[in-house]
Amino acid sequence: MSDTYDLVVIGAGPGGYVAAIRAAQLGLKVACVEKRSALGGTCLNVGCIPSKALLNASEKFSEAEHHLADFGIQVGKPKLDVKALMARKTAIVTGLTDGIAFLFKKHKIDWVQGTAKITAPGKVEVAPDGKGKAQTLSCERILIATGSESTPLPGVEVDEKKIVTSTGALELAKVPGHLIVIGGGVIGLELGSVWKRLGSKVTVVEFLDRIVPGTDADTAKRFQRVLAKQGIEFKLSSKVTGAKASKTGVKLTVEPVKGGDAEEMTADVVLLAIGRRPLTAGLGLEALGVEMDKRGAVLVDADFETNVKGIFAIGDVIPGPMLAHKAEEDGVAAAEIMAGQSGHVDYNLVPGIVYTWPELATVGQTEEQLKEARIEYRKGVFPFSANSRARTVLDTEGQIKILADAKTDKILGAHILGPDAGTLIHEICMAMAFGGSAEDVARMCHGHPTLNEGIKEAALAVDGRPIHM
Repeated sequence: MSDTYDLVVIGAGPGGYVAAIRAAQLGLKVACVEKRSALGGTCLNVGCIPSKALLNASEKFSEAEHHLADFGIQVGKPKLDVKALMARKTAIVTGLTDGIAFLFKKHKIDWVQGTAKITAPGKVEVAPDGKGKAQTLSCERILIATGSESTPLPGVEVDEKKIVTSTGALELAKVPGHLIVIGGGVIGLELGSVWKRLGSKVTVVEFLDRIVPGTDADTAKRFQRVLAKQGIEFKLSSKVTGAKASKTGVKLTVEPVKGGDAEEMTADVVLLAIGRRPLTAGLGLEALGVEMDKRGAVLVDADFETNVKGIFAIGDVIPGPMLAHKAEEDGVAAAEIMAGQSGHVDYNLVPGIVYTWPELATVGQTEEQLKEARIEYRKGVFPFSANSRARTVLDTEGQIKILADAKTDKILGAHILGPDAGTLIHEICMAMAFGGSAEDVARMCHGHPTLNEGIKEAALAVDGRPIHM
């Protein structure tokens, strides 16, 4: 293993490992420093992938328990083996992390395990987690891709047993009798859904007067109603001011945001999910004079370079949506720019997806954003209850909304609540990437019967001429 490289990437999450692979494809000599014993970062090890494994399993459990009889399929009451469930989740994660290790070998990328610190531009010191001497890597460029961590809340001390972040919520040994989720965002709703399906009572406590902040307000209201029908309880406009864990559970103190009497709530497990923050501690950025904003995000220019020449950053550590696929696009673009190409990411085309069931997916602008910007728009809405495929599979909750410029008909955004919304949204992403109009989508022949026909109908509805409604 060499000590001199064209590029040293710090962090092997979706942004870091993808950047390393793309840079190697372009002929750069690359090393990637990762403190975990496995590649893939938070997303693969304790985030996106294990949570989706549990979401899928819990959906199957819920379907067997509640919905198969609707299709004339009679089965006994399903039994849950949490140990086997967790073992399957771990096997999925291990297979994918091993796959990244294979790709590193394929592209001749050196994986240096340990904790990184940037001691000077072009110098990265790597301290092994166990015994051993620190190693200094020399390089032309450094790419920070260290991701993010769960945002703490004063008065709520995480122990990852009774009071957990997403990491602990993915490792529970048994189904909690009552799970209280602090935060009505993506992580809280996804993991709350997992444990609700598996038998928990779930209560979501949210500071704001709505869930999934930043998404289309009308769609968010519909989403909350759907989740409430599934049995998730919501306590909005409420703040948690303290939490105390004991052997038997957790006691929470909750107050109305606008003032009023505090109340005490009890739970078996509390999930803290109020968001994530950039993870930069220990990198030595302050000493180097790297500029950061008040949230701790690293500031970069259009080429992903910081104010310190030769030091770059991508993904969750820079401003923008904290999404694995956004980090991957950052990584590809940054690597291509370093190799003299013209990398670019259009952040307006980064989809956001909540993997509950039904799913919530969004891209582009919301109605609120368009109104604030005083952009005249038309909208087309089509319910899944009028879609043939949705009716055949008994999945008719939700709707598709397309927003288009009132003058040009160019698609400005889309918001889908319904089955496979996370897959469906990409048809709109593709149309928007090529400057497509609602009429373009409406004129495309869509297979029948498919959920995608709902996209066509919503596009037709922009012009007030849906066929099946």
